[in-house]
Formats: sequence, C-alpha cells, structure tokens
Amino acid sequence: MTDTVLIVEDDRDIADLIRVNLQELGIETQHSGDGQKGLEMALHNDYSLLLLDVMLPSMSGLDICRSVRQAKPEQAILMLTAKNSETDRVLGLELGADDYMSKPFSVRELQARVRSHLRRVNLLKGVTHNSAAQSNELQLGQLCIDEQKHTVKLCDKTLDLTATEYDLLKHFAHHPDQVFSRTQLLEAVWGYHHNGYEHTVNSHINRLRAKLESDPAQAKIIQTVWGVGYKLNSLGVQA
Repeated sequence: MTDTVLIVEDDRDIADLIRVNLQELGIETQHSGDGQKGLEMALHNDYSLLLLDVMLPSMSGLDICRSVRQAKPEQAILMLTAKNSETDRVLGLELGADDYMSKPFSVRELQARVRSHLRRVNLLKGVTHNSAAQSNELQLGQLCIDEQKHTVKLCDKTLDLTATEYDLLKHFAHHPDQVFSRTQLLEAVWGYHHNGYEHTVNSHINRLRAKLESDPAQAKIIQTVWGVGYKLNSLGVQA
C-alpha cells in the first residue's frame, strides 16, 4: 500500500515544494492550508505521516498536534518550525510530535527524514497486521519488550508508547547500562545526526520517563549521566 502524507501548510510554495519532492519518492500527498480543516482531515483519514506547520489560519499546528496525539496515539507527526523559534520546537515535542524540522530546510534532508519515519510506521503496521505472529520477547527485569508484537510491559502493565518512544526504549534495552549521547541516539533511533536537533531526544526522554517512572523527577530507569547523555539503568527495572 502506498504511503500517504498529509501536509498542513498555508504557504502554497512550501507545500508544493514538499509535495513534489515526496512524490519523487513515490509517496502520495494531501494538503490543507487551514488548521481546522487539517485537523479534521487528520482525524477522519489514515495517514502514514503528518507534516504540520506551526503558524496556520484558524488553528495552530501545535493545537493540531495535541488533538491528534490524544485521538491517535500512534500517529507519526513531524512539525515544521521557524528557524529561530525554539519555543515552538520544544512545545511541539512536548505535545507529542515525533520530530521537527526548521525552515528553511534542505529538500534532501526532508526526504531522508520522511523516509526514516515511514520505515518506522510501516514496521508497526506490519506487526499490527500479523497479530498471530510468534512472540520474540526481550526481558530485562520487570521490563518486557515484545519485538514481534511491538508491545511493552512494565510490571505486567502494558505501556502506551508511540512508535518513536518504542524504538528509543528498545534501543536502550538492547544496551542496558550503556551511556549514549544525544547525537548517538539521534543517529540510532531517528536516523540522522544533524546539529541543533537535540531537543528531539530530550523531549522523548521526558515522555518516556512520564510513562515508565513512578516519579519522573527522580528517574530510576532512564537516567541522566551529566555531561555525557542517558542510559537505561538495569537495576531500575528489577523487581
């Protein structure tokens, strides 16, 4: 099945640029230049990926992101932000975006970023459609990751993770107690290592902690190693 990407962008030139370059990859696109209309399209149709501009008529991309994430927890979302708008980037990620790109952006980087997200989405779809598949579990103390079914349990409680959160946790679980810098995590999980996108890692760590930790402010599982990066503490998931 062909992937379809919804572009919610009120600048027609930018929207057309994105559309042409995604179609070059064999990806179908739909477009809305209005925030409210874009939200309705996102909620009532199935898209492999949403590309959301922040500043839109009638409703901001941040509000769309919040609403879509609540209704469709597994929806892949990539925010398009102004180059100097750090607040928008952080807010978008905290509201549930998987990633962001700053305008102006490289067309090749956009294509690479979209391909990376679609690979992750299609893996999840393949697992969902093959629900009878045999389990392939990664067990680490009370943390259980079923790599075949794409599910995570902690102390027998199923966690509701986005595809990106799942991939980040799985990467940590395959390397318990190993410390990774933000740059290493960007490359391993998101598939790129461009400078300036460290907020992506920080926000996903915060979101994972909110779902894993009884007290995210005193993290025992995903720990910060100051001046270096993050690690999964194997003792933190023991009984």
